[in-house]
Amino acid sequence: MTQLEIPALSKARLKHYVKLHQKKFRDSEGLFLAEGLRAVRELSQNIPDEEMLVALLIREGEPEGKRFLRTHQGKVFSISDRECSQLSETTTPQGIFGVYRQLSKTETVAKAAGGKQSKSFIVALDDVQDPGNVGTILRTAVWFGAEAMICSSGSADRYNSKAVRSCAGSIYGIRHYGVDRLDLELQRLQKLGYSIVSASLDGKDFREFTSWPEKQVLVIGNEANGVSEAVKLLTDRLVRIPHSGSKPGVESLNASVSAAILMERMVL
Repeated sequence: MTQLEIPALSKARLKHYVKLHQKKFRDSEGLFLAEGLRAVRELSQNIPDEEMLVALLIREGEPEGKRFLRTHQGKVFSISDRECSQLSETTTPQGIFGVYRQLSKTETVAKAAGGKQSKSFIVALDDVQDPGNVGTILRTAVWFGAEAMICSSGSADRYNSKAVRSCAGSIYGIRHYGVDRLDLELQRLQKLGYSIVSASLDGKDFREFTSWPEKQVLVIGNEANGVSEAVKLLTDRLVRIPHSGSKPGVESLNASVSAAILMERMVL
């Protein structure tokens, strides 16, 4: 691979892409940055439209450069080790970055949960603040065939670099959107026939339920405080995952682990 085959990224574009680490800039530009071969490869394979891919940035000497050049001509650029460090938020940069367009916010809100499906499953995050949890839950929701994922205003940004790494490229695999008031959005869904199921330590053992609603929303609460009172008040079914033994060895399960356990039972 020679420098002639892959053009160098301009300083202006580098500066522009580095600013994508800022949520305000990501939102204003409608773009996000992904790092690592796994995330970039999966995103590039699953983009709904080629226009969603803006640029691929490959460190000089990376063997994957030629392959990406063949499949995404005109969008692949070479970067130096120093530029890798500027773009990366990890201790050891992986040398491969992708710049992608975010899903359309208006389209996402309009399409999600239109009320026509006889059977539907949605995941909602009530102030889940760890971007790693947000990304992992998103990927798990895709695996279990969820229609959409809704995020409260207090939840971590889905386009945060850690969230994108955690979902490993699944960000285009599901409709997802944020709302200012999660309780009001859940009320809207209830009017469309959805039952609200919230995970809570105060709930009933989820194994005691032998059947689940055809249309349901699983709400995962904040890592420290759980589901908010506003959401609890409108919840149709409050459920908990019981611990083994008379006393738990830890305070609680990780939010993404809890979500996966409940999704498996509610969907399959």
